[in-house]
Amino acid sequence: MAEVPDTWNPAQYEKFRAERAAPFFDLLALVRRRAGMRVVDLGCGTGELTHQLHRELQARETLGVDRSEAMLAKTAAFAGDGLRFEQGDIASFTANPAFDLIFSNAAIQWVPEHELLLGRLAASLADGGQLAVQVPANHDHPSHTIAAAVAGEPPFREALGGYVRHSPVLAVEQYAAVLHRIGFEVQHARLQVYGHLLPSRDEVVEWVKGTLLTDYEARMPADLFQTFLVRFRERLLPCLDDAKPYFYPFKRILFWAQR
Repeated sequence: MAEVPDTWNPAQYEKFRAERAAPFFDLLALVRRRAGMRVVDLGCGTGELTHQLHRELQARETLGVDRSEAMLAKTAAFAGDGLRFEQGDIASFTANPAFDLIFSNAAIQWVPEHELLLGRLAASLADGGQLAVQVPANHDHPSHTIAAAVAGEPPFREALGGYVRHSPVLAVEQYAAVLHRIGFEVQHARLQVYGHLLPSRDEVVEWVKGTLLTDYEARMPADLFQTFLVRFRERLLPCLDDAKPYFYPFKRILFWAQR
């Protein structure tokens, strides 16, 4: 299978910087702080929030990991004083020596088989180590379901070879059960709805262009993806209230656990 190209666009992603940062700070608030920790941020993106994580925790060492070269290109401004970045795949991440905190904000939704993934991450934690994860859980919203429906239409279906993105995200109670099974003694797991006030319903398209739709963009020619966007907008907008501002409810799961 050919490698899927990197279509992440930092500028597009950061159009909603404040809205995307809010869950990060909620997740950080769950972490039990201890100066001098070794920390890894899986899915660090441009590194701005990783820098905040490093400073807030007064970490001895923080490593930011991301697959996207385009995103990592922005991290140089934040590296130094114990903070560094490298390219890597969350799905195959392991650590020796182990980390005191594995942190991941809005990243593991791109990785399959979450029970196996969390087991592997737990194996990279030191004694007393913490795991803190935030994952989008909005895959049942029209902004996501209609993307899958359009992917099933010709000519997109043929260009994608029948590929349709299916979210691997579990229900919040399933994450709680998994954390118990893999040996975490204490945990916190919750589903939270973030209500975003966007200027209009059209901005929902801009939102998913920076995340979900990158998966389809990477798998078809550029001109066909522009046609995909037109069709997506045509099908999505009638399903959303024509209100200004538009209230975009976005569900996310946050969980923290300690060994």
